[in-house]
Amino acid sequence: MPAVKFLLARAAAASAEKPHRQLRSGLMNRSESVSTTLACSLAGEVVRTFGEVRLRVFGTSMVPSILPGDLISVQSAALAGIFSGEIVLYSREGRLFAHRVVGRAGSHDDPRLLTRGDRLSHNDPPVSSSELLGRVTSVQCGDGRGHRQLRRAVHPNAWEQMIVRVLRTSDRATYLYLRLAVHWRTYFSRRASCQA
Repeated sequence: MPAVKFLLARAAAASAEKPHRQLRSGLMNRSESVSTTLACSLAGEVVRTFGEVRLRVFGTSMVPSILPGDLISVQSAALAGIFSGEIVLYSREGRLFAHRVVGRAGSHDDPRLLTRGDRLSHNDPPVSSSELLGRVTSVQCGDGRGHRQLRRAVHPNAWEQMIVRVLRTSDRATYLYLRLAVHWRTYFSRRASCQA
């Protein structure tokens, strides 16, 4: 199992960097696309086979709930057992997404989840049961010092709503928030757990 975790971490790291490179340089080359798809397929197989997986997050769509560099624990779950406010991991077009469930769509015969990253202003296309890999159950801070179990976030408080509103409108604000979060964790690491 440690070898699988190591391979997943390496594969996830390689795949997570690709979307950012794609934005800077245009299109991914064929080998990058293949490695990203393989890494996501491997993560999906581990969840389906063993029922859980831990992955490092590299994107910023879930800031401030999950920061880049944090480790998420994912447990396999059926679509019927997922509720609004939970964070789920799903695979689409060779990429992995960890986003919050904001509602349901589809029919009784073909139920789907509506998801959105906390920092994003628009919903993702509906997630089918074949795309769903599981629910995120815990987050460990990237520095390894803090760890917390997740609970459904039904109604964020006023402070959280204000932070998310600012982060949604400005990539620069997100960059500054992430820089402050790193320094905050370093400075207060002995007194505080994960602040995400």
